[in-house]
Amino acid sequence: MPGTNLTRDEARARSQVVRDASYDVALDLMTGPTTFATTTTIRFAAEEGAETFVDFVGDSVQEIVLNGTSLDPGEVYADSRIRLPQLAARNELLVRATGTYMNTGEGLHRFVDPADGEVYLYTQFEVPDSRRMFAVFEQPDLKAEFTFTVTAPAHWQVISCSPTPEPTPAGDRDGVAAATWAFAPSPRISSYITALIAGPYDKVTSSVQTRAGEIPLGIFSRRSLTPHVDHDELFDITRRGFAFFEEEFDQPFPFPKYDQIFTPEYNMGAMENVGAVTFHEMYVFRAKVSEATVERRALTILHELAHMWFGNLVTMTWWDDLWLNESFAEWASTTAQAEATRWESAWTTFGTAEKAWAYRQDQLSSTHPIAADIRDLHDVETNFDGITYAKGASVLKQLVAYVGREAFRDGIRAYFAKHKWGNTTIGDLMTELEATSGRDLGRWQALWLQESGVNTLHPVVTVTDGTIESCAVEQTAPAELPVLRPHRLAVGGYELQGDALVRVWREEIDLDGERTELPMLAGRRMPDLLLVNDDDLAYAKLRLDEASLRTVVEHPRAFTDSLPRSLALAAAWDMTRDAEMRAQDYVALALRAIDGETDSTLLRVLLAQLATTVTAYVDPAARASVRTSVASTLRGLAEAARPGSDAQLQLVSALMSISERPEELDLAAGLLDGSTTLEGLAVDTDMRWTLLTALAAGGRADAADVETERERDNTASGHEHAALALAAIPTAQAKAAAWKRGIEDRSESNTILGATGAGFTRVRDVELVRPYLTRYFEMLRGMWDRHSFALGEVVASSFYPFVLADQALLDATEAWLAANADAPAGLVRTITEQRDAVARALRVQARDRA
Repeated sequence: MPGTNLTRDEARARSQVVRDASYDVALDLMTGPTTFATTTTIRFAAEEGAETFVDFVGDSVQEIVLNGTSLDPGEVYADSRIRLPQLAARNELLVRATGTYMNTGEGLHRFVDPADGEVYLYTQFEVPDSRRMFAVFEQPDLKAEFTFTVTAPAHWQVISCSPTPEPTPAGDRDGVAAATWAFAPSPRISSYITALIAGPYDKVTSSVQTRAGEIPLGIFSRRSLTPHVDHDELFDITRRGFAFFEEEFDQPFPFPKYDQIFTPEYNMGAMENVGAVTFHEMYVFRAKVSEATVERRALTILHELAHMWFGNLVTMTWWDDLWLNESFAEWASTTAQAEATRWESAWTTFGTAEKAWAYRQDQLSSTHPIAADIRDLHDVETNFDGITYAKGASVLKQLVAYVGREAFRDGIRAYFAKHKWGNTTIGDLMTELEATSGRDLGRWQALWLQESGVNTLHPVVTVTDGTIESCAVEQTAPAELPVLRPHRLAVGGYELQGDALVRVWREEIDLDGERTELPMLAGRRMPDLLLVNDDDLAYAKLRLDEASLRTVVEHPRAFTDSLPRSLALAAAWDMTRDAEMRAQDYVALALRAIDGETDSTLLRVLLAQLATTVTAYVDPAARASVRTSVASTLRGLAEAARPGSDAQLQLVSALMSISERPEELDLAAGLLDGSTTLEGLAVDTDMRWTLLTALAAGGRADAADVETERERDNTASGHEHAALALAAIPTAQAKAAAWKRGIEDRSESNTILGATGAGFTRVRDVELVRPYLTRYFEMLRGMWDRHSFALGEVVASSFYPFVLADQALLDATEAWLAANADAPAGLVRTITEQRDAVARALRVQARDRA
């Protein structure tokens, strides 16, 4: 039986049978708190006499009628499929069924707001979950028109891909007035980008003038969050995106309206539903957040808007080309942010954060090509990762440098003009780029898009009396992925002038093969820092020559620009992760680099890397003393930071995340009760939770204290913070309760499970979680079978006891993998990636001891 899977071969076969489909979907959202009524009518052409199937996942199917003939659901419906025999040339299928509300962020998600008891619904259909709301041919190349008719409480907002119509009264349901919204047909789109959002959302409207005319804009949020939504900023970013993308792509906005909805318990950052984009509520700021978070929100807004062209107007034929959606949206949104908003250094942020994600993902044993081989839905569910998003966008940036910005832009414009409203593969795009650039991209495509792995670039310099005699860049590849690639990159020379590292020359080169000579550098004075991949054009790990590394270690704050500083520090971080630099040496470097850092994203990344190093990479025998030293330094930096600054906020938060000594816990308690103050630090809702969680993890706050704070903040976010804080309490009883809530109870939502797992593994004494080492592996398969993919991944990842990071954990992980080769692919990949992280940590610990 297929279960809920669908293979690429099955999808190709079905697309040969089915064509020209249209859907009428009637939903009744007033039938109860766990299920809803769904009736689907599909009209479609087919190969006469053929047989195929339609997809549905739900509680039950009551009626199936194909071309006027009733089919017995017991005979033709099993797992996720309804078998359709003896098709006619033109067909009409009716499926009357009962759907199930989800609490996993998949399908039709139902949430009850603890602040006011109101119900909020939203859909999340990528990859294969529109079938959880209606019967559908669930594959991206079977585009269709979708017409939704929705019955819901009359006081709700109901939003879909088409403009929201005026509702008509639909009587009374158990004392609640009902109404029906009959939407106009959608444009011809894929099922995974249809949408339904319903509930008493607050709405603020505006509009934007486009090539297609005036487009209505809407921003929706739960009532309890509306006071925190900065509508003017969101509309401004959106309008800038509209203007940029219409010009860049030479295509008018293709849909009749554009709504943006902030939704609770979301399991992604956002989703590009046609004209009805849904966002995680973390982007509604209830309290002060870092500038890095504000910048990331702007990028996400632009990313989803870019999808209206990349993905929605032109859609991949099958999930092999998911990168045609995500990599391009990531590249396009970063380009728009750098060129059309106040975040002019967006590419620095991209290199600091997103590219670092790609490098980490690309060094796991689960890495895959950008254009991945997606055999079935299980494959694609695991591929929303740093390769598909960040590596793909990095390689596109490299491609722009390789062919030139104008040729790249013209190729994209030709691609949209030729394929709008259609489906494409990688070859369709490459054809247009070859035509506009005049380059044969066959080898480039094979090496960059169809091979896995990341290369490392090493400068090799011979210097005599301060003068460069010879210089070359050597390119290496890991033994298991021995692919060398062509790179278009820059090499920069930096010299210390007073207290500043200043670039004194830059050479742009084409690099290929194992060794590329740089004869133009011979005879020049050796700079204090030689930086390969200056300006971050290429996708590759970097190494520094010995003298340049010494300059970075001694003068990390000397760079006058954040991009070369970020690149040099990233090289040191890579050397640490690859066990070429001692973890304690990196700690010392990072602490010097953090002192005075004003780039918000770079500061956030450095603090995160510092935390990883202290908790997992430093030799366990030295970890306590290193942690004490780091905490002491962070406190000093936090107290010296400019009052109210981004750095102050981030430094206090980082300090609280590793606090365990009485001195830090006293500071947390004082800041929380007001007896201690830091000038400019806002002890707002989020900071209160940061402080209380530190106290809970340090044994200075109990369940009653957490409950008091939860009552003070009786919101969805408050419940999630409380779950984390409760699970972090360092007692055997608290860990047992967290384990029961996360593993044994089956009613919790995705966000509560993730928060509980994060708290469960937040320990200073790792022996608190050691008793669960065996239990973790024993529960995995049963847990995975009970849950959907998204929820299973949350539990398997968040409860993995990485905090142990020792040989016993590695041995247990490898033993499970050896004994469970037949486990579901998504679960195997999740555990494999955890294994890789532990193995790396042990190598780095060994180097630190040495």
